[in-house]
Amino acid sequence: MLRVFLVEDERIIRETLHATVPWARCGYQFVGEAADGEMALPMIRQTKPDVLITDIRMPFVDGLSLSRLVLQEFPQMKIIILSGYDDFEYAQQAISIGVERYLLKPITKSSLVTVLDEVRQKIEGERAQQNYIAQFHLESQDYEDYARCRFFEQMVNGLLTIPEIYQRAEKLDLDLRAQAYTICLISAMPEQSAMVGYSETSALIRDNLVTHFLKYPEYVLFRWNLTTYAVLIKGDEDRIEGYTQRCMDTVRKLYETYGADLSWYVAAGKPQKRLSALPECFRQVSRLWSYRYVAPSQHIFTEETVGFLTGTGEKHDLSQLDVSKLNPAVITGVLENAAAQEVSGFVDGYIGSLRDALSSGPFCQYLMLSVRFCATEFVQKLGAAPQDFLGSLSCLDMVGQNVTVDDLKRYLSDVLLRTIEIRDRAAGNQYRSLLKEAVDYIDANFQSDDISLNRVAQEVNISANYLSAVFSQEMHTTFVEYLTAKRMEKARNLLRTSELRSGEIALAVGYKDPHYFSFLFKKTQGCTPRDYRAGKNKR
Repeated sequence: MLRVFLVEDERIIRETLHATVPWARCGYQFVGEAADGEMALPMIRQTKPDVLITDIRMPFVDGLSLSRLVLQEFPQMKIIILSGYDDFEYAQQAISIGVERYLLKPITKSSLVTVLDEVRQKIEGERAQQNYIAQFHLESQDYEDYARCRFFEQMVNGLLTIPEIYQRAEKLDLDLRAQAYTICLISAMPEQSAMVGYSETSALIRDNLVTHFLKYPEYVLFRWNLTTYAVLIKGDEDRIEGYTQRCMDTVRKLYETYGADLSWYVAAGKPQKRLSALPECFRQVSRLWSYRYVAPSQHIFTEETVGFLTGTGEKHDLSQLDVSKLNPAVITGVLENAAAQEVSGFVDGYIGSLRDALSSGPFCQYLMLSVRFCATEFVQKLGAAPQDFLGSLSCLDMVGQNVTVDDLKRYLSDVLLRTIEIRDRAAGNQYRSLLKEAVDYIDANFQSDDISLNRVAQEVNISANYLSAVFSQEMHTTFVEYLTAKRMEKARNLLRTSELRSGEIALAVGYKDPHYFSFLFKKTQGCTPRDYRAGKNKR
């Protein structure tokens, strides 16, 4: 029920309106009255009515002045002005400040009831629209929107000019204005979970992370890949480091609380004063992110925390070597999980951590052979022919030769990149098989009103979060966008070929609420269902 407040200096009129108008039957609760604007204002602030009815001519504070003050504080409030003066200037002023209706005295009960009904319908329509927008954003999972992810990718790779960044950000409803920026990469789920073994614990942590970062305007969340989120941190220069520390602390506390047995990582770059410096910031944080393979027991990577990993380069002594770095699991972890763009950073960090032993020729040969055998075993498990893999690597000629540090880096990079290329091709086939199952199920069941990401994930026997990430990555659209497109395609067909009413079509394509269907149709198709049926904007 809507709340209404009445301001009228003539006591008889005020009491008559209060007593005779059937407020409850019109959908209103009468919450207060006053004889002038000065007395009314504090009462309005207290009761917060949806509709204010006020006389225009009153002592102390008149109706127009009261309306201006009220709309400054409560821009959504609807105001009905009552006036005994048939004066065009008053009407003009009322319209200019946003008054909803301007009624001339004497006011009849029936005319006021009619206006109250019209205003109530307008308020309810606006609120429904706001609810539909909120529902649409919730269903669309804005933080995983493909366009948003693509924008971040282009921005950090230096593919957009500053004007283009701001234009794209405005379209995506992102506010990037700030004095300083930095980027954090954080674990969205344990990398080793991949497609199977995905736990409810990691889902809980992920959901808590998303909720936290969406709550604060200084954080802009993007999905970077299947297991990683990127957080663009923005703010004043004197606060940016505090925001970054809070980001890292939040991730640490969540994993310590809910997933102490799970592997997790955070990498944070140094603050930059310009948006144009974000590509350099991202290169830095990507290099830091790759150190999780070099030091898997460490969780937080910054320039300060990884300094000890690069070695001094002074001793050249095998006795100083950390033999854990030679564990084949280090290379296997990279081959299983690293993206191609991470290889350069990993190789720099890995070679840096072994620097004290690189003056030994036999050690360098051992390192090259170890990486070769590890990669060969990995591609063999993927079903690739080892001879084809080895035959594609010209760098193998370095084995048996005296090599420099740069030679070692080039050797490791070539072997890792070629292996990751084979892995991604095999994963792509696996994704395509998985997605075919998911898409086939959506295509067969999109008209059901209970289809959801969780339902589809259950049908193909994987995690809903994993399906969401794979769907966006491989289909270049989100699950909800694809489902909505299927439903709108069917709705367009029914509007063209049947006599079904809009509400019946809504039910036929999977929407219980016909009003929400109409909202989505207009948002996605550019016109209402009625206009589409009439031949406007047909696709």
